[in-house]
Amino acid sequence: MYCRYCSIVPNEVLRRLEGDDSYTAKIDAEVRKVRNQAMQLTRVSQEMAPQGLLANAIATAPKILVYDCKHTNSLPGTPVTNPGGSADGSIKRCFDETSAVAEFYKKIFGRNSVDNAGMALLSSVHFGVNYNNANWNGSQMLYGDGDNQIFVDFTKSSDVIGHELTHGVTQHTLQLVYANQSGGLNESMSDVFGAMFRQWRKNQTVTQADWLIGHEIMGPKPKAQGITCLRDMADPGANHCLAPQPFHFSNYTPGMDPHYSSGIPNYAFYKAAMAIGGKSWEKAGQIWYRAMTAGKSPNMKMSTFAKRTRDASKSLYPGDTKVINAIDAAWKQVGL
Repeated sequence: MYCRYCSIVPNEVLRRLEGDDSYTAKIDAEVRKVRNQAMQLTRVSQEMAPQGLLANAIATAPKILVYDCKHTNSLPGTPVTNPGGSADGSIKRCFDETSAVAEFYKKIFGRNSVDNAGMALLSSVHFGVNYNNANWNGSQMLYGDGDNQIFVDFTKSSDVIGHELTHGVTQHTLQLVYANQSGGLNESMSDVFGAMFRQWRKNQTVTQADWLIGHEIMGPKPKAQGITCLRDMADPGANHCLAPQPFHFSNYTPGMDPHYSSGIPNYAFYKAAMAIGGKSWEKAGQIWYRAMTAGKSPNMKMSTFAKRTRDASKSLYPGDTKVINAIDAAWKQVGL
């Protein structure tokens, strides 16, 4: 089972807030089918490609393409000729932030688009009517405008855009199955790199950052109840989260929704980054990226990923006991 719900909002939250007849959840079920096929195609293509072919077929930089669905469900929609100069806020934000994600991965990690081969980054905005989600469907992004009650326009949150595009990176690296522990890791990769991207955009240190996921997409209804975000990497179980998470492995149960179990590795990254200090992408992020790109492992356990980061800390920063100890201690604090 590949990326079942590679969207920013958990399906359970949608059904709880929109009701059992959730329009968004029904649309997401169809998006899931497309995404599963894309993941299978990626896996087979990588396995069957002659050695060296993928490395040679590299574009210089990804094209950033934006389409306007005009509140229909037809993808990709109408192409926008000059998205960077658009008077439509959703279109311009989508173009600017997607371009920045590509720049972030290139400058910070040396990665050329989600597939590391210059794949064009295609996004569709104004998807559906009151669509309360954002998704990576396996080949492109789609963004809803929200219902302006529970959620507002999903292009307003840079970490949401970074989160969803990172699902594309995971698709081309670890290829994590979206269930059980590997599913939690899948969601966590997106939260971690989405949070780093938001902090990078603001040039924040780990102490300046708020570590919230989805803060800017909260609508008036959750805000009125004191809910300020989807998730909080610094305090996963907090009451101000729309979807509180466990943060210790002892609270993990098989079959747990990946949007919830991701709180465990999320908290480990937060603790590691805080202990190292500085900016999250400078050392902690480099370690996570090394672990993410060290070879596909579809059914990876959290303990295995923890070991990868421990090994990466030693290979990237040999002799730096502060970094090495920070990574080790962070995982121990979440029970791994």
